[in-house]
Amino acid sequence: MVSELSEVSEWCAELRFAPAAIFGTIGAGLQTLVGGNITLLTNLCEKTRAEAFDLMLEHAAELGGNAVVGARYDATEIMQGVTEVLAYGTAVVVEPTK
Repeated sequence: MVSELSEVSEWCAELRFAPAAIFGTIGAGLQTLVGGNITLLTNLCEKTRAEAFDLMLEHAAELGGNAVVGARYDATEIMQGVTEVLAYGTAVVVEPTK
């Protein structure tokens, strides 16, 4: 299916905060002793990223868009144990070509 960009709406962005629970932090610390993937933190980061992405899509729809181009993520630790995840891009309207 070939589509074309018919309208550029607006820049859209959504923030999510990922607090590290005390038990999660302790569990992650124990996992570092074993080595390998720290699944507790991986799962928390993935969940927060997905929430920010879904909210960005909702914001794009509120702006009249049905897609987002140039989607990006940014993450910043705003205080110890709390990370801000930003999902942003440009809301657009994409339609199938005739």
